[in-house]
Amino acid sequence: MNNEQKFLIDCIIDDIANYLIEDRGISIMEALDIIYNSQFYDKLTDLETGLYYQSSGYNYEFLKHELKYGKIA
Repeated sequence: MNNEQKFLIDCIIDDIANYLIEDRGISIMEALDIIYNSQFYDKLTDLETGLYYQSSGYNYEFLKHELKYGKIA
C-alpha cells in the first residue's frame, strides 16, 4: 500500500467515524471500534476491491448494510 492509498483509506475512516458519531450518538472510540472490527474494514483495505477510490458516503452504505444484516452484500 502506498502513501496515497493509505491517505485515502484514512480519510474514509475519519469520515465514516464522524457519520457513526452523528447517526448513533456514540463516542469516537466506539465508532472506530465498529469500523476496525468490521468486514467492511477488511474490504476497504483490500486494494483489489477499489473501495478506497469511492466516496465516504458510498462506503458508509456498505458499513450500514453490514451493521443491519451482519454481512456485506
